[in-house]
Amino acid sequence: MKTIYLILCLAFFMSCNNPSKQESSTEATPPVSVLQVGQSAVQDNESMKDVVKVAVGSKDHTTLVAAVTAAGLVDALSNAGPFTVFAPTNEAFSKLPASTVEGLLKPAQKVNLQNILQYHVTTSSLKTSFFKDGMTLGMVNGDNITIQVKDGKVMLNNTATIIASIPASNGIVHVIDAVLLPPGK
Repeated sequence: MKTIYLILCLAFFMSCNNPSKQESSTEATPPVSVLQVGQSAVQDNESMKDVVKVAVGSKDHTTLVAAVTAAGLVDALSNAGPFTVFAPTNEAFSKLPASTVEGLLKPAQKVNLQNILQYHVTTSSLKTSFFKDGMTLGMVNGDNITIQVKDGKVMLNNTATIIASIPASNGIVHVIDAVLLPPGK
């Protein structure tokens, strides 16, 4: 009886150390590069959209989405936040001098594009009712914008007007009718 028990134990341990079984389990593990994705790769069609998904879902923000993607900011803006994003429309981008957007989308201009886009984001979730005339707001790029409130309309730096506001899971998106340009340094 002891002999049969020893044979069964030996067979069990040998099957656990079988190299062919270990190889097959290794093949099922996805490559490391697949595992290294950011928050933007999370698939969730049930919850409220984050600020990036709000922009992606808008036909009026395709230029902004292309710029955020080119600047490598999709994952950062998909994180928990909270963020207030001032989102220029496609029409707002078209008001810039010819070829400005195309130039900023080039890889060599990534730092400048990031600076401009970060000038449209603050790290709080601020509704329009929060804004007061003359208020200064610190932006992610380190610069400030000035708020003007007149006749119930909220303007930024006397150039961009908030035309709509959309709540998101990680903040709020304020649609604006002009692109904010950071002050020259």
